[in-house]
Amino acid sequence: MLLHVPGVLDGDTLAQMRRALVEADWTDGRATVGPQGAQVKRNEQLPDTSPLRQRLAALVLDAVSRNPLFHAATLPARIFPPRFNRYRGGGEYGFHVDGAVMSVDGAPSQPIRSDISCTLFLNEPEDYDGGELIIHDTYGEHEVKLAAGDAIVYPSSSLHRVTPVTRGERLASFFWIQSLVRDDSQRRTLFELDSSIQTLTATGADRESLLRLTGIYHNLLRRWAET
Repeated sequence: MLLHVPGVLDGDTLAQMRRALVEADWTDGRATVGPQGAQVKRNEQLPDTSPLRQRLAALVLDAVSRNPLFHAATLPARIFPPRFNRYRGGGEYGFHVDGAVMSVDGAPSQPIRSDISCTLFLNEPEDYDGGELIIHDTYGEHEVKLAAGDAIVYPSSSLHRVTPVTRGERLASFFWIQSLVRDDSQRRTLFELDSSIQTLTATGADRESLLRLTGIYHNLLRRWAET
């Protein structure tokens, strides 16, 4: 499921993050990928061991934990600590698929399965030319370039790329989610059911019917969830 999650970060938090990233010590983004990824990746990242990366990651994790749409769509069991990247001067990332299993910093014995990928945009689209996230799925290619503070979530199994940034710079945070529900089609079913319940509740639908639908949602989640 491909989903736009608006307003994950507020303006004050975005401004704070951008000020910090101006002074950051960036390194070659190829350090965090394997040989195949290194052939098509041209960007910069905050080092995983950077105290700034850890501080900004905590802000992102706090924001997504309070976002009901993000939670409903991803049903997170575990989240990989967010990373941060910068594209400029023609930087790009060619078509690739994210690794299936990620080792968390300092805890290689507790890997995360990448069910869902997330890109959180940190500056406005008019700040740079290019830098579109292109996601390829069974319905074709989708071009994503969102407002600062907005996120896109999509299956980690999707083929995707970032087009060259030819003016300005593109700043983003990116991370992966291991969901309680591994299967994308099952997550979509649960999300659509949850969204329908929320809409019906807001319109004053019959309470008994809502209780039955809520019971169906939780029984499906109980059946499909992996803990």
